Amino acid sequence: MAKSVQDLIDDIRLLGETQFDLVQAIRTLISKQFSSVSEEVKYGGILFTADVQFCGVFAYKEHVSVEFGHGAKIQDSLGFLEGAGKGRRHIKLKSASDIAGKHLPVYLKLAHEAAQA
Repeated sequence: MAKSVQDLIDDIRLLGETQFDLVQAIRTLISKQFSSVSEEVKYGGILFTADVQFCGVFAYKEHVSVEFGHGAKIQDSLGFLEGAGKGRRHIKLKSASDIAGKHLPVYLKLAHEAAQA
């Protein structure tokens, strides 16, 4: 049976309050930044769609990763994207201050644009 978003959120809370708070803050940011967003649990994380699937959020023991399936298309002038694969890139967040410090709202917009292209 497929896990619901709430079930995954409950599991993330068991991982740690920092991860839980980060995931919730990212979900709130995405819902405010995009008018119509859907969430689905896949690959052990939450995938976000706003007309197109543009990012996913995955919680780990030491950090939360925001993954961009079309991240290689993003012009990374800010220098926070990690990864060298053919298509994907990600940003690792370890604290709430990383959301602003690593310019996540900018990257979400760029990721959405890259996914639409």
